[in-house]
Amino acid sequence: MKTFSEEFKCGSAVMRVDVAGDGVEDHVLDDMTFMNYRLAAVELRIGSQTRARPDIVWDKRKKTKAIAYRDEQLIVDGDWSPGELNKIVVSMLSLQMEKAGLHPFHSSAVRYKDRTILFIGGESNHGKSMSQIEGCRRGGLVVSTETTVCDQRGWAVMGSKSVYLRQRAKGTERADIPNQDEGVSKFFAKDPEYIPYNQPSNIDLVVLPWIDGHFDLKVVEMMQFEREYQTFHSLMNYIGLHNLLSEDGIVMPILDTDALRRARGAFCSAFARARPYLMIRARTPQILFDAMEERMQWNR
Repeated sequence: MKTFSEEFKCGSAVMRVDVAGDGVEDHVLDDMTFMNYRLAAVELRIGSQTRARPDIVWDKRKKTKAIAYRDEQLIVDGDWSPGELNKIVVSMLSLQMEKAGLHPFHSSAVRYKDRTILFIGGESNHGKSMSQIEGCRRGGLVVSTETTVCDQRGWAVMGSKSVYLRQRAKGTERADIPNQDEGVSKFFAKDPEYIPYNQPSNIDLVVLPWIDGHFDLKVVEMMQFEREYQTFHSLMNYIGLHNLLSEDGIVMPILDTDALRRARGAFCSAFARARPYLMIRARTPQILFDAMEERMQWNR
């Protein structure tokens, strides 16, 4: 039987996995593409652990797949597909990020005209990627593409930089998501140049985009409750409570606690109160960005 420990690090947050069983490989995940798309700059450590206790204990020797969360430790039994493991690791690492004061938003962001603009997925998740691509087409820099990590101040300190997820691990496939190149071709003649922006920066403006070819333009300055409601959706995207992990009907255990939810809610409220929010419905990302630019000038 082979055993090993591996740590996943994102910023100052570290999460440890211990694995035991026959046929164990050298790493928990055979590919880090999905991890770095869903989070940002995830590093691996094997051999020298910094955490005294594992956050995930995976026993591949067990014949039956099972998962349970006990005493702040995730117990995983049986043989799991790479996609299932990706979801598990993302949720547990996100938990450690929150404890370290790092908040992953389901969002994209661009640095545009000396401002950092956050496009949150919110409840609708209709347009954050297209808005980010349009910002780059106009000369903006990529802060993030799928996930923006903010610190307690509400500053973007890290972000995923892959515009496209070309390869999904087995178990993360999505038939409902159209080919990304096809989606981009509906709005853009070609991809713009994607230049990363890696400096920490305050979030100057938050936009909830709704892009649909049938929408008339609508721009609304969001009230405080709407701001917090949509922001909370973006923050909750990583805890895994909505995840069905496998076709066996196995769900992600409840990792959340009342204390963590209160802290997340307090951060959400402070973040939303400190900066302007716009909800913009538009037929295309070009129309959306024009409306946003007009409002940005008005706010100067």
